[in-house]
Amino acid sequence: MNVVAVVSAKGGVGKTTLAANLASVLAGPGRRVIALDLDPQNALRLHFGMPLDSIDGISRATLAHGPWHGTMFDAPDGVTVLPYGVLNEDDRRVFEQRLDAEPELFAEALDALSLEPSDIVLIDTPPGASVYTRAALMNAQFALNVVLPDAASYAAIPLMERLIDAYAAPRPDFLGFGYVINQADQSRQLAKDVVKVLRGVLGAHLYPGVVHEDQGVGEALAYDTTVIHYDPLSLATADFRKCGEWLLGKLTGRRSLPRSAA
Repeated sequence: MNVVAVVSAKGGVGKTTLAANLASVLAGPGRRVIALDLDPQNALRLHFGMPLDSIDGISRATLAHGPWHGTMFDAPDGVTVLPYGVLNEDDRRVFEQRLDAEPELFAEALDALSLEPSDIVLIDTPPGASVYTRAALMNAQFALNVVLPDAASYAAIPLMERLIDAYAAPRPDFLGFGYVINQADQSRQLAKDVVKVLRGVLGAHLYPGVVHEDQGVGEALAYDTTVIHYDPLSLATADFRKCGEWLLGKLTGRRSLPRSAA
């Protein structure tokens, strides 16, 4: 399996939305995609029509010493969602303490899913440094860093690179990291200027395009789905497809998505 940690140094960059839409794009015949939520906000599931009153998830399964299989939710397009679950504050702290004290716990749970080599696990994480981000990076073959075309995202780049250097880069199976500029409004000169600066600083690590700001993305969430389904002809949908193609290339060396998955 190919494990991708979707990370960000700061909040509010649309990381969860990007992870959900990339999952929909990448899933296809012969390749299963697991959208795994490692963020206590438990929001990834909202993009895939999971019942709002569902409390199950990987956190509750782990605390109960049970397998993650029972928390899986089959969404459209061959995406399988593993939600974080609903915990009270005391149980959340216990779960975090276990992740911190037992670094092998997360790896063993992933291995128990018995995924195929071509399958992809996209892990959504909270912003910044946390026990969740560390667990994701320690098990990822690729780290996808989501940024906005603004000064705050630019200033936060060194933080995430330090985390990647500490927890992912030393492993021989780590393929590398990349950046995606999300919610780009290129009608604004400042956004254009920051994109230009980011391209100069990040170079080959940066996805060549951008994901444009598109009101259809927010509307899709209101209907419990991804923009891929809500508005398949939108600009954001085209952006997510191109970004998914780029990411797949980073993972497998392929230049394009299979026609049936694109």
